[in-house]
Amino acid sequence: MKRRTLLASAAAASILTLAAPAFAQDEPLKIGFIYVGPVGDGGWTYQHDLGRQAIEAEFGDRVETTFIESVPEGADAERALTQLALAGNKLIFATSFGFMDPVMNVAAKFPDVKFEHATGYKRADNVATYDARFYEGRAVMGTIAGRMTESNKIGYIGSFPIPEVIQGINSSFIHARKVNPEVEMKVVWAYSWFDPAKEADAAAALLAEGVDVILQHTDSTAPLAKAQEAGAIGFGQASDMAAFAPSPRVSSIIDDWSPYYIKRVGEVLDGTWQSNATWAGIGDGEVVIGEITDAVPAEVKEEALALKEQIASGEYHPFTGPLNKADGSAWLAEGETASDEDLSSMNFYVEGITAAIPQ
Repeated sequence: MKRRTLLASAAAASILTLAAPAFAQDEPLKIGFIYVGPVGDGGWTYQHDLGRQAIEAEFGDRVETTFIESVPEGADAERALTQLALAGNKLIFATSFGFMDPVMNVAAKFPDVKFEHATGYKRADNVATYDARFYEGRAVMGTIAGRMTESNKIGYIGSFPIPEVIQGINSSFIHARKVNPEVEMKVVWAYSWFDPAKEADAAAALLAEGVDVILQHTDSTAPLAKAQEAGAIGFGQASDMAAFAPSPRVSSIIDDWSPYYIKRVGEVLDGTWQSNATWAGIGDGEVVIGEITDAVPAEVKEEALALKEQIASGEYHPFTGPLNKADGSAWLAEGETASDEDLSSMNFYVEGITAAIPQ
């Protein structure tokens, strides 16, 4: 097994040649990753790097992996992707939404390189997309939050106001209010995926408003640390964040990218890789509900796990009507479920959330 962290000096490394249709077995397939945060963030990037490590464990000397961490979204991402392509990586995973346009730009210049973009929606012959149905996990967390809040005020720290994050806010609120009609949802935007200082400030602002349960769509453990100080509860985001269990971290949403990464690398190696879009959830094992600790009453744990099983089996969809938009207009009729197209373009709150979505 070969592995190295790519440095700037590696940009001029020679380009590896692929055999057709499958990758040549006498040389390793070079695979690159770019991460929006550090591998030690304990959240989103940490989970993607576990997937990279799973590739190495599965394929051994048939692969050589490289990563560049803490890459800002924008021009820096385009430079990092170009660097990976020039270094001979023939499969590149770009693991943040804001890498989308840089991926498309670089992929057009390197048609022989295969690109995989996490959480995006733009594709090309050599660009595939993959995503997880995080909103399914948010439904389970929202159920626990609605049952456990004593103030009836739940806070949510958002990263950026994109459909993926809005889905999570709505799903959490819908399911919190299903079990507790008195619940209010307060939202603070960090405008960052990973910034512990901003996330801590956001958590402090929510706690000052009387929130006693915090959910987050940001990557650091800073909100859990603030919750711990205040005697509030929260949830692990992207990874288990078990260091804060049994409280304030009472459960978690865990992103397990390993099966997808292993599958796609295998397809490159055997010549069957194709550009497609994948959106997997609890039933596929990509969205995992972390241990629900004993800080959660047994009956609430049972209720949350029952919901998880209903979602996993396809018996229940978290966005099932009747549901209205925040402005009172009808969205989903009784028994109607949201389509993937509706969800992937979601730009509104559901009825009951009074905050405005930043434009």
